[in-house]
Amino acid sequence: MHRHHRAATLSAVVLTGALLATGCSSSSGGKKAEEGGVAASAGKATTPRMTVAMITHAAPGDTFWDLIRKGAQAAAAKDNIKLVYSSDPSAGNQANLVQNAIDQKVDGIALTAAKPDAMKDVVAKAKAAGIPVVGFNSGVADWKKLGMLEYFGQDENIAGQAFGERLNGLGAKHSLCVIQEQGQVALEARCAGLKKGFNGKTDILYVNGTDMPSVKSTITAKLKQDSSIDQVVTLGAPIALTAVQSLSDAGTTAKIATFDLNKQLVKAVQDGTIEFAVDQQPYLQGYLAVDALWLYKTNGNVSGGGTAPVLTGPAFITKDNAAGVAEFAAKGTR
Repeated sequence: MHRHHRAATLSAVVLTGALLATGCSSSSGGKKAEEGGVAASAGKATTPRMTVAMITHAAPGDTFWDLIRKGAQAAAAKDNIKLVYSSDPSAGNQANLVQNAIDQKVDGIALTAAKPDAMKDVVAKAKAAGIPVVGFNSGVADWKKLGMLEYFGQDENIAGQAFGERLNGLGAKHSLCVIQEQGQVALEARCAGLKKGFNGKTDILYVNGTDMPSVKSTITAKLKQDSSIDQVVTLGAPIALTAVQSLSDAGTTAKIATFDLNKQLVKAVQDGTIEFAVDQQPYLQGYLAVDALWLYKTNGNVSGGGTAPVLTGPAFITKDNAAGVAEFAAKGTR
């Protein structure tokens, strides 16, 4: 009974993500705040010019966040919005960036809550200043408690459970879940969900996601230490592609599957190097977060009624359907 209920829940989540649309292009992110570039759109709003600040916990060089930013820039171009993007992986520094946006009296703020406690005070300050705040990507369990207006992203625990159930079907017995940032709520939830859905044994391995040589050596050492590991689960495309080298170095027959995509990862799924990937549609998250602020400011709309998150995943990318994603990945939007 419980299993049937969970399967129905997962199907609903996948359907929700599948019904949402995507498209477009632009440039990469970084610590320093910058105005968003122009992206293609179906038309441009004639509403008064708005300024929206997007503040994330992105680490330098992580291409995942390029997709978030491109979606945000596409919505900003359509909605006559000046987009000011900034990021910092340090929770304290990210909170300072939010405070800067409040001081600049922006019209809206879109932020990630990878470390929710660090966002509590600044979200309250934004609300007190009359600035609407929406969440996306990280913080699905905390956005309402923090007082945010809406949330766009993936329920990472449910995605992890779906991931584990897929591994059951592939016959895996011992998984290694690699977390590239300890304490990041979305990543921790993925591995927690994996443990719930997977019938076999699951080990957790923490690595430094900003140091790829260290990631490679740490995974290699773990695989050499425990030859019973037959499945490596990574939580980001760059980590997955690095883990491919670790498998070779360790001389293991273990397989790799991952969360999140980039252009190289889609090719790896197509050629069978990576078994499958979970796509949370980051472009869509960035787009919807910015567009939601425009809709709220111009028409009072609140997606999900302010009580439920808008889910953008999980969607499974496999060798059978990767070709349909590859053309968008080549454009840098998936």
